[in-house]
Formats: sequence, C-alpha cells, structure tokens
Amino acid sequence: MVCHTFEPIYQFNKKRIHKGGLLAITLGAGSSSHEIMDESRLQLLRVLQTWPDASKMISALDCLAVVTFVGATDLSETQLSMKAIWDVIHPKSGSNVGIVRKPKPPLLAAAVSAWALLLTTIVSSKRNFDSWKESITFLSALLEAEDRAVRMAAGEALALCFELKLLDVFSNEEVEVDTAEASGSKNQLFLNMQALKAKISGLVYNLSMEAGGRGADKKNLNDQRDLFQRISDFIKTGECLEESLRIAGKHGILRVTSWRESIQDNGLLHDIFDIKMDKTENMSTTEKKIYRSGEEKGRALKLNKERRLAQMRKQNILNEQ
Repeated sequence: MVCHTFEPIYQFNKKRIHKGGLLAITLGAGSSSHEIMDESRLQLLRVLQTWPDASKMISALDCLAVVTFVGATDLSETQLSMKAIWDVIHPKSGSNVGIVRKPKPPLLAAAVSAWALLLTTIVSSKRNFDSWKESITFLSALLEAEDRAVRMAAGEALALCFELKLLDVFSNEEVEVDTAEASGSKNQLFLNMQALKAKISGLVYNLSMEAGGRGADKKNLNDQRDLFQRISDFIKTGECLEESLRIAGKHGILRVTSWRESIQDNGLLHDIFDIKMDKTENMSTTEKKIYRSGEEKGRALKLNKERRLAQMRKQNILNEQ
C-alpha cells in the first residue's frame, strides 16, 4: 500500500498535485502506481470540473495525464482520463453541462499536450477511425488558432494521429463491404478523411512557411516553423527524424525516433526511455577534440540549412505577393 498522497479537494494546491505525478513516476508501472491513479483521479477530475485558476488546472491536467500514463492497466481507464481532458479542450453545451467555459490559450495548449500523451498508449488493435474523426477535425481547427503555443500543441497531436494511422480509411476497392448502404457510407467516410488529410497538410505547410514581417508576432516563430516543417516532411514521407536530447548535463542522451516518443518525452518521463551515455565520457582529450569538431561541423551544416529554408520561405512569400 502507498501512503495517502492526496488531501481533500479544498486543500488541493499545485505542490500536492505535482507530488502525485512524481510519486507515480518514481514507483513506475505496477500496483502501487495504479493505486495512486485510483486515489487521485476522482479529485483531479473534480478540479477539472470546477475550473479554478489556470495554473492549478494545468497542474491537474499534467498530473492526471502522468498518473494515467504510468498507472492505467486497461483501455477504459485511459479513455476515462482522455475524455476528462478532452472536455477541457472542447467543452460542449447541453442541459446537464451548465455554463460552457472556453479555455484560455495556455490552458488549452497544456490540455492538448496532456491528451496527446495518453493517445500514445492506444495500441493498434484499439484504434477505430470513426472514434477519432471528431477529435481530429477539432484539432485541425486549432491549427488556425491565434495563439502559437496552441497551434504547435495541436500540430504535435495531429502528427501523432498520422503516425498511429488514425486518419487511414480504406475505400470499397480495398476492403469488402456487406451491403450497398455500407458501401456508400464507407466511400463517403473515405472521401471525407482524404479531404481532412489534405486540409491538415495544407495548414501544416503554411505554418512551416509563416512570414515574420513587420508587425508579426515573432515569439517562438522559428520554433513553429521548424516543428511544422518536420511535421510536413513526416506527412509526406512517413519518416520521423531522429532527435537526440541531452539530459542532466553531459551524463546522458535521450534519443527519440517517432512522434510517439517525442510526445512522451518530458521532465517526468525520462526514466521510461533508454538513456545513452555521452559518447565523449570515455574518450581521450584528443578523441574528444575530434568528436566535438565533428559536432561543430554538424551544427554549422544545420545552420546553413536553416538559412536556406528561410531564404526559400522569403522568396515564396515574395512570389505570392
């Protein structure tokens, strides 16, 4: 049995919320982390339903995503948390809902990222395109949001949807159907999803080429361009670039090779992945100089590539004017 981590709802604060997520990560997958999830989820859901200040909401979203990611043992448990998070992303009106609140950009971006983290745990046999169409359609609309952080969070979530093949629908020529009615419905769904994929591809490309002229919001503009360029390339080729992230100074490198791993990577989840030691740790002084010289050349090549892409973007913008 684990100690009682969560106090009554009126005593909730960000430190207590963070403690639950950190404890789940420390214990790892198993009965103890599942108990933490069971113990904490009801109160976390109440926080999300009462809509306190944004910082507490974001902490509750992060904690719910983490304790579910680590502690959930079946699909229904994950889906329950995903639904609660989605209700923050896209609140719906109705007789039993009351006042429909619209999340502000920081909260919306955090909720999309938390939802995407749990989406990474959905196995292939549990994916049904009918179940995800509404979510994917709404995420595609968020690509046109005014806030850049929201656009970037939605872009990462959609890249994951492409990687998990949630947008893949087969036409009648590729799969057998029993009736004419089913055939027509299948074809219409196929056409709708093809149109949605084309829309997303176009929006992603536009965001990768967004201009930064006078009067434009330049905060994180380069990060947005880089992210959506990688997403655009992934949609076209189906290949995700490998990333290497240095952790804890020079003592470890985290390598991710898919959007699923990239989304799963955050400050609380580094221990889940294979951490590779810094290659220079056991090298001689001469070997380190040679190795780092190669790294500097690699950085120079990357900067040159970024300059070329920036020039291409500028030229494309001028051509369109």
